[in-house]
Order: sequence, then structure tokens, then C-alpha cells
Amino acid sequence: MTALLAGLALGLALIVPIGAQNVFVFGQGVALGMPRALWAVAGAGLCDTLLIVLGATGASALLDSVPGLRPAMLAAGAVFLAYLGVKSLRAKPSELADETGAWSPARTLRRTAAVSLLNPHAVLDTVGVLGAAIAAQAAASRAVFAAGAVAASWIWFLLLASAATGLRRFMTKERRVWFDRASGLILLVFAAWLAYEFARLLM
Repeated sequence: MTALLAGLALGLALIVPIGAQNVFVFGQGVALGMPRALWAVAGAGLCDTLLIVLGATGASALLDSVPGLRPAMLAAGAVFLAYLGVKSLRAKPSELADETGAWSPARTLRRTAAVSLLNPHAVLDTVGVLGAAIAAQAAASRAVFAAGAVAASWIWFLLLASAATGLRRFMTKERRVWFDRASGLILLVFAAWLAYEFARLLM
């Protein structure tokens, strides 16, 4: 139980702070509501589960050993987040009605996976930090600690989507536009941060 709670606490500490993945899942809850937003929850949860398992099996060493992998991840993440940010900033009330109609589980899963796996800081935190924490546990406790971290991810994304769905009833198209633009600005800030990290590595 101690290892489970420790994994849960560390998982929440890494996942709860605002980031591109959280912004996206929250946005899907506002835009689509339940149960459609559960596909975003599933996508984010599965990606985090995959990364935690990779960290537990020692993939963090691979991230450090492959030349050019980190810069490539930073560049890809910056471009993708900038694309999402600009798209959100250009949102118009007339376009918001089409989002539900264009919805599909596969589309939501693809977009969630891209936000989750093209964010190098999230990948490095999940694989590196949690992987090191799991490795530091006693052999008998590692699986339980990892399960706690995985549970933290799923619980948090479910709470996030549920809270966003609760706010959805108050979101007129005009309010949604401003919400989307604020989300876009946050995503552009993260894109700029990744671009800065990328440039610094090249210096």
C-alpha cells in the first residue's frame, strides 16, 4: 500500500501541472462532453501507461544514448504545438458547431496520442523521472509503484474531462471562442519553450 500511494503521489505531481496534454484533454471535454471526451481520456491514459512501462523497463537510458533524439523530439514537439496553438487562436464561432459533427473516436485518439507523444518534456518526465523512481524501489514493490503512477494518470484525466464537461453547459459559442484562444496561447507558449530548448541544444 505504501508503494502504491507513493507511485500515485509522484504520478500526480508530474501530471497535474498545466501542460499541453492537460489543455488538450480539458478542451475535448468542453468541446465534446461525455461520453465522447472519454476517448481523449483513454488516449492520454494509454500513452502515459506506455511511457511509464517503458520507463520501468529502462528506456530512459535509451533516450540519453541515442544521438540527436532529444533535439528531434524538441523540434517535432515545437512544430506540432505551434500548429495546434495557431489553429485554436484562429477559432471562430461559426466553426465550433462543426467540431462535434466531425468527431470520431479514431480522430480523437490520434490527436491525443500526438499531443502526448510529441511533447518531449512529458516523455522525458514520464520515462526518465518515473523510470528512475521505479528502479529505486525494492524489486517486490516496483510493479505496485508503477501501478500507482498509472492510476494517477487515468484518475487525473478522468477528473479533468469531467470538470470540463460540467463547464460545457455554460459555454456559449462566443465563450468557447475565447476559451479556445486562451488554450491556443498556452500551447504557443509551450511551443516557444520547446523551440528555445531546441535552439539551446544546437549552440
